Amino acid sequence: MANIKFEIKETIGTVSEGAKGWKKELNLVSWNGREPKYDLRDWSPEHEKMGKGLTLSEEELIQLKELLNQLDL
Repeated sequence: MANIKFEIKETIGTVSEGAKGWKKELNLVSWNGREPKYDLRDWSPEHEKMGKGLTLSEEELIQLKELLNQLDL
């Protein structure tokens, strides 16, 4: 597997935390030196390991916010 480089530019917040300390976080992440994007995924306590996640541009995040605002929660 290729080595993926990442840098968490900004931690926006934690959505949940599992029993083993892994946290589902929304962060602004630069992947392989590219422009940072919004990223929602599980991270190990020291951010050494990660789970599968979802990466969104700012435009996609705005659209998702609009969709979520329409939900009756």
